[in-house]
Amino acid sequence: MIYAYMRVSTAHQTLENQHYELLKFADQRSLRVESWITETVSGAKAYPDRVLGQLLERLTPHDTLLVTELSRLGRSLLEIMRILSLLLDKQVTVFSIKEGLEFGDTLNAKVLAFAFGLAAEIERNLIAARTKEALARKKREGATLGRPQGSLSKQTKLTGREAEIQRLLEKKVAVSAIARLMGVHRLTMAHYIKSRHLAVR
Repeated sequence: MIYAYMRVSTAHQTLENQHYELLKFADQRSLRVESWITETVSGAKAYPDRVLGQLLERLTPHDTLLVTELSRLGRSLLEIMRILSLLLDKQVTVFSIKEGLEFGDTLNAKVLAFAFGLAAEIERNLIAARTKEALARKKREGATLGRPQGSLSKQTKLTGREAEIQRLLEKKVAVSAIARLMGVHRLTMAHYIKSRHLAVR
């Protein structure tokens, strides 16, 4: 299946130029875009919390994703690399029109996937190291680490919705779909379901 993804940062911007570029590219390649995905959101927002995150979950091997430029996927280079690495792992072909780039089942794409994955791993290690150093410094300074006692019992978006979540689970609704309905991240929902011992009966 062929998807086209378009994004603008504010409602004052228009998707018209991106739409034209994608249509022109698809016509030149004799491709038929079967699904158009659009959103108005800053690229600085993490991709799992955007419509893009839902699209990435939906994509399957041999799908194709068209974008006008890689900056539509994310604001930072490392986030773009993580997204491309995920797409390559899923065997999704990606075309970025303005850069003239194609990422797919080629040796060059596999080398890039390795490089992207390595860069993401290095970034995770650096973040972990900085976090560890910061915690150690706070501990030396006498700061109390961890959650304040009783903080887990505070109200959240999911508090009191156990019965509703249970009903959806029994109807075999996917956790990611329930999370979208409740307005939380799928990992938050998965943790909540586990902590409340909710399951299909």
